[in-house]
Amino acid sequence: MNEYEKLIEKILNHFVSDAFKDELAMAKKEFFENAGTLDENSEHYESRMAQFYDWYFFTRELKGFGQTPLEACLLVRELRFSEEELQTLEVLKQHRHSIFEFVRIKDGDVYIKDLLHGKKGLFGAETLVVKASPFVFGFDPDELFEVRLIPHGDSYVFTRGFCFHPESAKKFILAEVKRHRKDPDLDPDLLMLRLIKMRYKFEQYKHVRPEMIYSNEGKLGI
Repeated sequence: MNEYEKLIEKILNHFVSDAFKDELAMAKKEFFENAGTLDENSEHYESRMAQFYDWYFFTRELKGFGQTPLEACLLVRELRFSEEELQTLEVLKQHRHSIFEFVRIKDGDVYIKDLLHGKKGLFGAETLVVKASPFVFGFDPDELFEVRLIPHGDSYVFTRGFCFHPESAKKFILAEVKRHRKDPDLDPDLLMLRLIKMRYKFEQYKHVRPEMIYSNEGKLGI
């Protein structure tokens, strides 16, 4: 567990305690609604929970605070942070949440393109490097994926909440990315949450054509 994961776990342990039982229940309903059942015996259970906790920590505002756990943690008396942890906290606030395209792996470094926020346009997006990544499996050039990146020197660190989308969804996702890049009023976090739910539906309805799920005219309620 790296320094970032340790601090995230410390903060999350507070915001998932009994005092936040109702908040956590609301968040789970919000995240998993329209996404099929959450089966603890499923092979996808751990990855789905990692996605949920990343969203709960980095993205979702707590009802009582109007801030995410990442932002609200400094307001909590029970939480005490060292100088080193405060510096790490500032780095966590600079995280990058996006849809990425895998480029290649070279010498243990993972090269990816940020499609939503890349500075050079959709198809010439800047290439980012995650050096010495412990995550080097599961990447496919034809499968776009969503995750959060934490800055680390001249590199980045992946969080654990990966969501890989099927190759058949690539065309739809690229069209949505293009629409969001053109309209700054659209919320990319809402797009990525919606895509996660589509991914869950894709797992659940194997008999349904992917384009029926990854669609703005879909009949599956997302």
